[in-house]
Amino acid sequence: MLYLPRQDEQGQGLVEYALILVLVAVVVIAILAILGPQIGNIFSKVTNGLAGT
Repeated sequence: MLYLPRQDEQGQGLVEYALILVLVAVVVIAILAILGPQIGNIFSKVTNGLAGT
């Protein structure tokens, strides 16, 4: 049997995907805010090591 969504259900999938996308974005921003300085220090050490200073 072929399932065709009713007219009022068509936007529901888009809203669910948007909520998941917002949740992922919030998690990524939180991780970057917490680990950002540490990641910056690592890159600084790598570039200083490559530059020979």
